[in-house]
Amino acid sequence: MKTIYVGNLPFGSSEDDIRQLFAQYGSVQSVKLITDRDTGRPRGFGFVEMEGGDADSAIEALNGQEFGGRSLRINEARERAERRPRRF
Repeated sequence: MKTIYVGNLPFGSSEDDIRQLFAQYGSVQSVKLITDRDTGRPRGFGFVEMEGGDADSAIEALNGQEFGGRSLRINEARERAERRPRRF
């Protein structure tokens, strides 16, 4: 299983829209669009989980493609770096 970073998404995109886009390249296990925790508004990026070979095909085919008037940035997601707690 690979996690794919999907950036530069149109703010009106839904999880179903992204699932349909990636389903052309294989079985989509999950889609998660990221929202701002304070406002609840979309942040313009998300993550898709797919099997390895399907994920590689989707990354190659969709990176740089236009979707909803925006050029998508797609690559294999990297592990999130450990964040230090905020000091107030």
